[in-house]
Amino acid sequence: MTSKTFRTTVYGKKIPETSLTLRRIARSLELSVTTASRALGGFDDVAPETRARVEAEAARIGYRPNQIARRLRSGRVGAVGVVLPAAAGQFDDPFFLRMLASVGPRLAAAGLDLLVAAAAPGEDELATYRHLAEGRRVDGAIVFRTRVRDARLEYLLEAGLPFVAHGRAKTSRPYAHLDVDGEAACRAATERLIGFGHKRIAMINAAAVYSFAHHRALGWRAAMRAAGLPATTLVHAEPTEANGYRLAAALLREAMPPTALVCATDRLAVGAMHAIAAAGLRAGRDVSVIGYDNLPMASYTDPPLTTSEQPIERAAERLVEILLALFAGADPASFAELWPTTLIARGSDGPPPSTAADDHGVPHEKSGETHALPHAPPR
Repeated sequence: MTSKTFRTTVYGKKIPETSLTLRRIARSLELSVTTASRALGGFDDVAPETRARVEAEAARIGYRPNQIARRLRSGRVGAVGVVLPAAAGQFDDPFFLRMLASVGPRLAAAGLDLLVAAAAPGEDELATYRHLAEGRRVDGAIVFRTRVRDARLEYLLEAGLPFVAHGRAKTSRPYAHLDVDGEAACRAATERLIGFGHKRIAMINAAAVYSFAHHRALGWRAAMRAAGLPATTLVHAEPTEANGYRLAAALLREAMPPTALVCATDRLAVGAMHAIAAAGLRAGRDVSVIGYDNLPMASYTDPPLTTSEQPIERAAERLVEILLALFAGADPASFAELWPTTLIARGSDGPPPSTAADDHGVPHEKSGETHALPHAPPR
């Protein structure tokens, strides 16, 4: 039986279909087979004009180079790794799912596969990164949800594996990253509540180990202190709905409960809103709530959730662009981008009960109104 990968026989030897196609391309363009092959293989010694002609002819006849052979020649495996946290309440986080859904197609368009692994934070996680890097299973990595002190980033810097991170961290040397300005977002959210007349504003934050939790708390504290209000009611937990419910319920049982909650994520905010309802109260009327992320669920809570939106899909596109630049030899230190958020005003916040709009004429902002913070994301 003749293999499908062979097309004909010359002098008793089977000639691979790949070789015949390359000869066809070379003959039609009056080039050598070697030049055509190296042009399709991405070698630097082929003129850009020649490479473009060869690629156009290959596309015209529907020829696709052998990817395995190309990877062997280039020394690359054609894959990018992402390690997601396997801890409860994290692997299924909508943030990760939206990022992966956006990163995957953009890597595919660049001819790269997305390799997703899961590991428990800590030693298992580092072992997984070592397995990917030292086993040469990936050409680079994208790291999400950075930590204030991040052993993953330090390992990747030491290993010399190209990577880009979504988030900042304190590291021994610069690394390529893109982050969203959670400090400015939470400061603006807190100032909005202060403007409504709130004085007892608590923050339900993510676990303190995360960089984003650190920066979002800075924004809340800055707004409280600038208004002369005590920044004392700050609680932390993994950002899940269950923890948002638990922490909000505990705050509402205090002798002087907060009249407003700034939540570090929408998942925490949704849990907090359920706790408010369970206490016989209503979000936006008795207790104001502002989230962060603008997940799809935020539009369908009761009332709809006021939140800060970060550009997840555009950030995913930019992360891939940065990683491709690193593959081409760019300096990681040249990529340190900080993007703004947009406040999406809905119905979950407003004046505290003693100064409600229907009692004192303080207007609520219209549901769905957006307020962009300064600056625009770089393109």
